[in-house]
Amino acid sequence: MQKLPGSMQFLVDRLSDLPGIGPKSALRLAMTLLKWPEDKTRSLGQSICELRDQLCICSQCAALGDTDPCSICSDAMREQDKLCLVSEWDSLLVMEESGFFKGRYLVLGGLLSPLDGVRPDSLELDKLRRNLQNGRTSEIILALGTTLEAETTGSYIKNMVEKDYPHVRVTRLAQGIPLGSDLKFMDKETLKQSMRFRQNI
Repeated sequence: MQKLPGSMQFLVDRLSDLPGIGPKSALRLAMTLLKWPEDKTRSLGQSICELRDQLCICSQCAALGDTDPCSICSDAMREQDKLCLVSEWDSLLVMEESGFFKGRYLVLGGLLSPLDGVRPDSLELDKLRRNLQNGRTSEIILALGTTLEAETTGSYIKNMVEKDYPHVRVTRLAQGIPLGSDLKFMDKETLKQSMRFRQNI
């Protein structure tokens, strides 16, 4: 194949870094961008540049938002006594899209995995402790999936809560979620049933 111009090769290489996009797909995307009207292409580039400038991490739940606190944490109509823990922001989006959970969230920022260097101090456990210290949380819901890392993280959090905050109930999504799957890939009905029939652990 003929060598690509330097600027095109650079773009293809950057697009190939995105998950699920190989070199051929990246080249097709780059060619599509070339065919777009100039103002549309520049607008896309500008929105990518502004992504980091305009987004912030909510100081209360660690989710991405354009305000701090985010719109969920600012919503006084949500159930303040229920705190749902998710591993990443995209899992929160899936939960919100389903529309059946009306409590608060905390994004942990990952799952415990000592082999990968993810230890308790890598997660947002200090925010969890602050949430528990204010006394308004009566239930923590673990919505972490069913992988080994999720089970390890859930067990760690359960032990921490039982030790320091024995009055707080710890539940997890019911086991309608298949083993080895990730929460963000679940359909709405499975998520709904899992939340409705959550269990003590």
